[in-house]
Amino acid sequence: QVHLVESGGRLVQAGGSLRLSCTASGRSFNGAAMGWFRQTPGKEREFVSAISGNGFATTYADSVKGRFTISRDNGLSTQYLQMNNLKPEDTAVYYCTVTFRAAGWLARGPETWDYWGQGTQVTVSS
Repeated sequence: QVHLVESGGRLVQAGGSLRLSCTASGRSFNGAAMGWFRQTPGKEREFVSAISGNGFATTYADSVKGRFTISRDNGLSTQYLQMNNLKPEDTAVYYCTVTFRAAGWLARGPETWDYWGQGTQVTVSS
C-alpha cells in the first residue's frame, strides 16, 4: 500500500520561508513523478509544482514561480518544497502527490495523479 506523509507546515509571517517534506513508502518511487497541490476551503485543489522521476525537470504554477523550489531525493523516497517570500495568499493545506503515468509531472489536474498524502497546513500571516 502506498503511503505519503507530509510535514513542515506551520504558521509563518509574510515574507518568511518554509520547507515542506513528503516521504513515500509502500513501493519503489524511482521514475514516478512527484508533486504538490494546495487547497483552501470552498475552492478546488490547485496545482503548485511537480518534478519528474529523475529530478531533472520541474514545473511551477505562475503564482509561485520564482519563490518556490521543488526537489527530491530518490534514495530517501522524499520530495521537498522550499517556499520563500511567502504571502498570505499562499495559506492553504498542501498535499503531496505521486503519479506513475508517463510524463506525469506535466499533469496539472488533480485527477491525473495517483496517490495523495493527508495534507499539511500552511498559514501565512500578514
